[in-house]
Amino acid sequence: MVVGRALPRLLPAGLSVGTVLCVLAVLPSAGDARRQMPIARPAGCGGVQEVYPAHHPRGRIPPLAIGDSTMLLALDQLAAEGFDANAHGCRQYPEALALVAQRKAQGRLPHMVLIALGGDGSVTHADIGETIGLLCCTRLLVIVTNRELGGGSGQDAVTEREEAAKHPGRIKLLDWVAYARGHGGDWFQPDGLHLTDLGAQVFSRFLDQAMRWAYPPRKKHKHHRRTT
Repeated sequence: MVVGRALPRLLPAGLSVGTVLCVLAVLPSAGDARRQMPIARPAGCGGVQEVYPAHHPRGRIPPLAIGDSTMLLALDQLAAEGFDANAHGCRQYPEALALVAQRKAQGRLPHMVLIALGGDGSVTHADIGETIGLLCCTRLLVIVTNRELGGGSGQDAVTEREEAAKHPGRIKLLDWVAYARGHGGDWFQPDGLHLTDLGAQVFSRFLDQAMRWAYPPRKKHKHHRRTT
């Protein structure tokens, strides 16, 4: 997709549905009907892009970062910081849920999943509740608050903050909306949402804060002194 161009939320008039449908992979165990329905996408959304971490502890699954077009320019930096980063233009929350469910079914779900979505659709309390259900019961969700088209905050960020406060043991919040407040063309394209090259560097460094939660602490083995 063209970075910096406003993303349509609805299927543009005149487009054939057959040319723009992107059907989500659905697992037999997926109970949410939204994950079983095709999502109409404008043709300019492009395909899924995924980068793999440059480093991670041997024998451990690297943290998964899930994003939309706003994450695309930051993918290489996120990989350098140790993320398995997966971005897709026009991605909405049901697609993220399908990806998490798929990784869980494959036995590839990491200790920490970071989700930075909302630019192309809403984020609801139910979405976040379902996510922590999929991550049950010891895995961690990191939510990145999202700017709205044009810049600034909206209801999604309010919902994300409320859910993080409600589930402090299950959710960590990275408040990108608050952190980026006051920045314009230095970090963002004219739409106030997509990133410039500098903005992508800042964004990836901001998300790097989550790496402290990426892996569960290793259990310490007690050494028992032998007595004679």
